[in-house]
Amino acid sequence: MSGRVLVVHHTVSPSLQTMLDSVVEGLTLAHVADVVVRPALLCSAVEVLESDAVIVGGPVNIGMIAGAVKHFFDQVYYPCLDATVGRPYGLYLHGNDDAAGALRDLGKIVAGLRWKQVTDHVVCTGPITHQDHDWLVNLGGTVGLSVTDP
Repeated sequence: MSGRVLVVHHTVSPSLQTMLDSVVEGLTLAHVADVVVRPALLCSAVEVLESDAVIVGGPVNIGMIAGAVKHFFDQVYYPCLDATVGRPYGLYLHGNDDAAGALRDLGKIVAGLRWKQVTDHVVCTGPITHQDHDWLVNLGGTVGLSVTDP
């Protein structure tokens, strides 16, 4: 038996599609039966409120979080502020070279929401490698296990 994991993504490239697929593979390996995958621009606060954990993924643009990911957080922040304290989450990003600004900004957002980071963030640059794939599967699996009953 397992909880619901919401995967919010902004998938605008083949690399990000590979990353999303790897995260979902990890959730499957963790036996998460209820995986909800939603584009960031279409995801609602209700979907976050109905989830037991959240994984967010998207591109880094000029060192900052993508507008679609920021839009997602803008839409859900206040409706979820008190109701999702302690929510387990994971994060994956893809950029050309530098994700420091995006990580800083997202860190502030999830700190404000008081979500609980349950695994290392995965930041990939360039083509997705086998090691990147393994880290992404681990991210999905770890978040999945955070809501799976023993």
